[in-house]
Amino acid sequence: MARYRHAREDRGLEKRKRKFGDRKDGYLVRDLDAMHFIVPLLYPNRCDNEAYISERIDLTAMNEYLRKKNETETEFPYTMFHVILAALVKTVTLRPKLNRFIANKNLYQRNEVSASFVVKKKFADNGAEALAFVHSKDEDTIDTMHEYIRSQVMFCRSDKKDRSTDSMEFFTKLPRFVSKTAVHFVTFLDRHGWCPQVLIATDPYYASVIISNLGSIKLKSGYHHLTNWGTCSLFCIIGEKGMNPVFNADGTYEMRETLDLGLTIDERLADGYYYSKSVRLLKRLLEEPELLERPMTEEVDY
Repeated sequence: MARYRHAREDRGLEKRKRKFGDRKDGYLVRDLDAMHFIVPLLYPNRCDNEAYISERIDLTAMNEYLRKKNETETEFPYTMFHVILAALVKTVTLRPKLNRFIANKNLYQRNEVSASFVVKKKFADNGAEALAFVHSKDEDTIDTMHEYIRSQVMFCRSDKKDRSTDSMEFFTKLPRFVSKTAVHFVTFLDRHGWCPQVLIATDPYYASVIISNLGSIKLKSGYHHLTNWGTCSLFCIIGEKGMNPVFNADGTYEMRETLDLGLTIDERLADGYYYSKSVRLLKRLLEEPELLERPMTEEVDY
């Protein structure tokens, strides 16, 4: 089900010959300024370099957009989650430094834009979970992403197991001291980009962005940590929708349905100005979702 992309050179995702120092999932960024070269050496752990950003989104335009889209789509309706996932993928596509990661004290540019999320097979305390992984292509739009998410969700809610979950269960069958040694060895492989694909094929922590929809289980948005395992440098928490005041320029306000997003990012990848512009782009895409009907690589004025 994997789909791979080769984007334009200015986004750092072009197909290029692999050089010494590159990984199979990304190439080594060699033209670094002094600060971005030194910082990974001083602060090698992703979890020690998290920055948290909270944004409130006015859902007025999104709700109307979803209403129109679902006039004809009844089998698998478009939801707020589809819009947010497509907006995040487009943001990462247009803001390529968000698609970098630091591993083994080196900075890499990822070869593709991807997103991952967990699918609950049924909403119950003992309900199993499956891992879904979306690989974006240049020409993708919200409509193609919607179809791909449909296939992922249907697969995850079947009796089949995703590849990473199936592989992880192997370790539970070993004696505990053996499994601890094996996992320690796998973390060494992870650090150098040598993990077998069967282990990480659907591992969410190898995606460009992880999305967790806490609103679907009636929880508010909040902070979620990154991990030193894998390569993911961006985590998005979707909170529960609610009515909140939205202020106008003249000081008046009206109550509207809004949504809170929590973004955890690796602050070593870019500066605050770059992140500020990236969040501004994401907010515009969510408040004007019609922009998501254009290809992922098409520029947006924000």
